[in-house]
Parts: sequence; C-alpha cells; structure tokens
Amino acid sequence: MNRLLIQIISVLVFFLLWKGYVSGFDVSPLVLPPPEDVLHALVRLMQRDDTYYHIYTTLAECLGGFCIAVIVGTLLGQLLGRIAILDTIFKPFVIALQLTPKVALIPLFILWFGFGIESKIIISALLAFFPVFSNSYLGAKSVDTGLIEVFQVGKASTWQRFKLLVIPASLPYILTGMEMAIVLAIIGAVVSEFVAGSRGLGYLATIKLQDLEVDTLFAVVILLAMIGFVLYFIVGSLRKVVIPWHESAKAVKK
Repeated sequence: MNRLLIQIISVLVFFLLWKGYVSGFDVSPLVLPPPEDVLHALVRLMQRDDTYYHIYTTLAECLGGFCIAVIVGTLLGQLLGRIAILDTIFKPFVIALQLTPKVALIPLFILWFGFGIESKIIISALLAFFPVFSNSYLGAKSVDTGLIEVFQVGKASTWQRFKLLVIPASLPYILTGMEMAIVLAIIGAVVSEFVAGSRGLGYLATIKLQDLEVDTLFAVVILLAMIGFVLYFIVGSLRKVVIPWHESAKAVKK
C-alpha cells in the first residue's frame, strides 16, 4: 500500500508540475496543452466508436508480432545455445539483423507484404525478436554444468534433459526477454503505422498531428502508454505463474 501511495502521489505531482509549467510560462496549447485539456480529449476519444477499432488494430499487430518473436526467438535461442555448430553458422546473421536499423527495413516489408496488417505484424515481430532470442540464448548457455553431468550419470535422454533441466533454467531469462519484447512490439506496431498505416493508434496520432489537434494527440499518446503498461504488467505477472520458485517471482509478489 505504501508503494502504491507513493506511485499515485508521484503521478499527481507530475501533472501538477505540468500544469504549473504551462500556466507559469504561458506555453501555447499547440506546443503543450494543459493536462485538463488532454484529459477532456481523452474522454472524448474514448466515447468514439472508431477509437476502439484503432485500439483493436494496434493490439492485433502488437500481440501478433510479440507471439511470433517469443516462439521464434525462444526456439532459435535454445538451439543456438545448445548446439555449437548451429551457433557458429547462424549467430552472425542474427547479430547482423539486430545491428541493422529497423526503420530502414520498413519500406522493404511493406513492399513484400503490402500495406495491410501483415507487414505491421512482421515489423513488430522483428523489433521484439532480439530480446527474446538473446535471453533464451543466455539461459541455454547458463545451465549448471554440474547438473548436466548429474543428468548424464542418470542416463537421462536428450528430451528429459531439455524438459527437466534446460527449460526450467532458461525460463527466468526468457521471461525477462519477453518483458522487453512486449514494449518493443508496441513500438514496432506504432512506428509501422506512422510510416504506412491506414488504421491503428499510430495512424490516429498522425492524423491528429496533421489536424493540429494537439490535445487529442497527447490523449492518444497517453492511451498508448496505458496499453503498454497493462501489457507489460500482464507479461511481468507471468513469473508468478510460470516460475513461482524463482527469486524474481518472489520479488514481483512483494
């Protein structure tokens, strides 16, 4: 309760400072509208039916890309982390992909997959992929060698070692990667909507900017932040369900 109270107070102080800055320095509403105008714009935005269509589109792109990134990133990280020859062959390509500016690839994906939701999902998955892959790879590499030897002495099969040792040891790393990936998945979806969107919250923000409805633009940004917070909280809460025995899950409970 004390932590929650501190967080609420910090948010209220932030809005008071915002209001004080706008009023004290006579800032133009076209640059930074006062918080009450943004709140009213947010209420008006949530009363419109098309807003929920844009929310659904962005969520579909974000969650679709996130799921692809989790599946592919986890599997590839485990394979490269446990099989040396695959690590040697494929890791340079994975690193090169990560070092390539993702925004520069957006026109290519639009050319290949079109202007529909498919290209947005692929872009979202591309941004979210590397945190999952790198943490899954690190988790596979971090399995205790002593435990591996115990399983070998016990004549456990490859599948038994993978299911009972490698996966449980890797799960804390994978979940950490997922927490970062959900944030990047949202960024990928919104940026792709900025560049070539005809629907979604990123597209809506672009339209409001063109119409100089700055208060509504801020309302869209706040709505995106709220969605991101909820998704991050849900992914972070998976620790309590998937790895309740781990120290990170105990920290989440506290």
